[in-house]
Amino acid sequence: MRALALASLILVGCTTPTDLLADGGTLVGLKTEHFLPGALVAGSSITTEACTLSGGASATCYRLQLTGAPADHPVGPFCPRSITDGADAGGLWIEKGTAYELTGPFIANLATFYNDSAWQLFDATTGLVHVTDTQASCAAAARPNVDAQYNNYCVECLLSYVNGGQPSTVLIPVTPVPLSLAAEIGRMSIVGVALNGVNFDPPAPTDAILAAHTIAAFDDCGGHVNLAAGYHYHAATGCSASVPQSDGHAPLIGYALDGYAIHAMLNVDGAEPDDLDTCRGHTDAVRGFHYHVAGAGENQFIGCFHGQQGSAK
Repeated sequence: MRALALASLILVGCTTPTDLLADGGTLVGLKTEHFLPGALVAGSSITTEACTLSGGASATCYRLQLTGAPADHPVGPFCPRSITDGADAGGLWIEKGTAYELTGPFIANLATFYNDSAWQLFDATTGLVHVTDTQASCAAAARPNVDAQYNNYCVECLLSYVNGGQPSTVLIPVTPVPLSLAAEIGRMSIVGVALNGVNFDPPAPTDAILAAHTIAAFDDCGGHVNLAAGYHYHAATGCSASVPQSDGHAPLIGYALDGYAIHAMLNVDGAEPDDLDTCRGHTDAVRGFHYHVAGAGENQFIGCFHGQQGSAK
């Protein structure tokens, strides 16, 4: 992917396994020092407060006021402008487990790709791609019930439409509280937060989008913008800040809303752990329980929550 070629992973210090140990080898939750300074709203800091978790547990939570804009990489591009444009002009589209470069030829081939002749996101005479290029068209198209006039469009919303970022306040338990049964990930909250100040969102409602023959394009970092949530991720592609692990384990990339760490999908040797549960989590003696993100094409980060969740607004 172009973003991976242009930017290597940003390393936020070097965390040794000992840093992550607690009594008995269990996880001490979120480490505040792992967040990039630019991830937080100017003038704010990570504080603690009393909170009630999703399962009713009384807890102490970290309060993070996040900028909603990545502190470590640019946003976009999203949609190519012509069916001849290469990978540099567009971002990604995810489908059935695969992240595809959103090039002009990919746009031109959508009718074949989906085996549906109704797909026509470009002008057959000029080869120009239909792109939402105003805030009004973004508002009408970047939603599950796509306005009919924006059927067969590539949806592109700019960070400037949300004043450079949509801040959010997130409460994450200081000490994770495990559930007896894993909790489903709903569509009304976030999954977690990246170390650069961007939210990990639930799966994108691609079925509704595809029904309108619309592509709600992601950039090469797996994010896009809508007016309600601002810029947010639907895939982890290696753009955002990470904390390497000195034992070759996959780097830390963020924290779930239940306080457990989220790590990249692959260890340094390129292998994915083979003992992940349905939430995409497992336990080791160094990190305790933690998650590994799904592949960029899976339209999810983790499969479910292992612990009681904090909140986001």
